[in-house]
Amino acid sequence: MGLLDVINLDVIFGEAPQQVHAVKGVSFSVREGESYGIVGESGSGKSTVLRAICGLAPVSGGAIELGGREVVSPRGRDFYKTVQMVFQDPYASLHPRHTIDRVLAEPLAIQGFDNREERIERALSDVGLGPGFRFRFPHQLSGGQRQRVAVARALILEPKVLLLDEPTSALDASIQAEVLNLLDRLRAERGLTYVMVSHDLAVVAHMCDRLLVMQHGRAVEELTRDALRARTATTDYTRQLLAASEGYKPAEPK
Repeated sequence: MGLLDVINLDVIFGEAPQQVHAVKGVSFSVREGESYGIVGESGSGKSTVLRAICGLAPVSGGAIELGGREVVSPRGRDFYKTVQMVFQDPYASLHPRHTIDRVLAEPLAIQGFDNREERIERALSDVGLGPGFRFRFPHQLSGGQRQRVAVARALILEPKVLLLDEPTSALDASIQAEVLNLLDRLRAERGLTYVMVSHDLAVVAHMCDRLLVMQHGRAVEELTRDALRARTATTDYTRQLLAASEGYKPAEPK
């Protein structure tokens, strides 16, 4: 049993005959302090798994457990104090008419946190943004800065688990590296647990201890980082995914 356990998860959208069975019997377990990756082609169901965990997609079958306890719907305040999500598009996930101060203050107000001024300043500092960013609007920030704000918003409630849905795919390559290094540092400093969805195997090889490969809503196989780097996949689909990753070169173990 891990900190986060997904057990035979099914996600179904709509009603017959137009039903879409997006996730089919997926199971995995994430240990405390681990960074766990989910990879697959577009439409494989990987992002839907994250959305089901955080309550944005229906759990049609199976169960999700956090700390050994089944997560119920709708998600309560305690769940969101423990689990937060960072979305793919840093612009779409921030309200365009809210200042960064308001973006960060709202979750603190909802959860009843005190010392809000200090928490906002510390959250911005932790992601490498100074106090000068506090009263700017999202359109006044670069893509990388917006994603840093999204990370600050997720971390301001001091969660244990971050769900990362393609957190760098909308960013330029140089900015991607900055955000990934930031996430790496924060996990080390805070003992965070990550579940990261990505189509980029180089990102997963850098960030994740283990990964799950998905295809057509199903789990195909689970690999360790070393197995990914050595390309020792056991299924044809994973081998094809590795071969199709243009420019992907496994990093040498340190």
